[in-house]
Amino acid sequence: MIDWCVAARPISGQTVSGDLHLVKALDTGVLLAVVDGVGHGNEATDVAETAVDVLEKNAGEGIVHLVWSCHQALENTRGVVLTVAYLDALNNTISWVGVGNVEGRLLRRNGGIRGHAVESVLLRGGLVGYRLPPLYVSSAPLCVGDLLVFATDGIAPGFESDLYIAQSPGRIADSILNRHFKGTDDALVLVARYLGLPNGR
Repeated sequence: MIDWCVAARPISGQTVSGDLHLVKALDTGVLLAVVDGVGHGNEATDVAETAVDVLEKNAGEGIVHLVWSCHQALENTRGVVLTVAYLDALNNTISWVGVGNVEGRLLRRNGGIRGHAVESVLLRGGLVGYRLPPLYVSSAPLCVGDLLVFATDGIAPGFESDLYIAQSPGRIADSILNRHFKGTDDALVLVARYLGLPNGR
């Protein structure tokens, strides 16, 4: 249902990253998530791993329920910020929600060689595990060939402005990381091209 790739890099001086991702195929859709554990090093990695584990084990639930489940599992920890998206291949739609500053962009296949970001995830201020804001899910239609890009705050703003949408997700993710890595925080880029259901089922 998607062609995807991830590129990541820890902050200088660290060998582990608190920025993690999940790509989980379901019967008629795909769950995507990018999680950024607060801070750096092993403690940030631990809380991010807890969130990813909760998301994976409950992947069939609605995305608001998933965020609440992460919040409950991370109480009394340093917490995470995250963006969670569900690609519904039956209805060709994306539904997504973000808490914190994990950016999400939807670029249309017919937006030209550089693409055109017609949708961004609605981010709510807060911290999963400490202060969860009211959650509002936004939705948009998907077309085969549309591109989704998720980036943590270790990536500088404007990362979508100079990418070439026709390239493979791997080349796009690597290019964004190499061109826009701040160097002051862990960074992760997840790129997914929507393919729809196999054989149009």
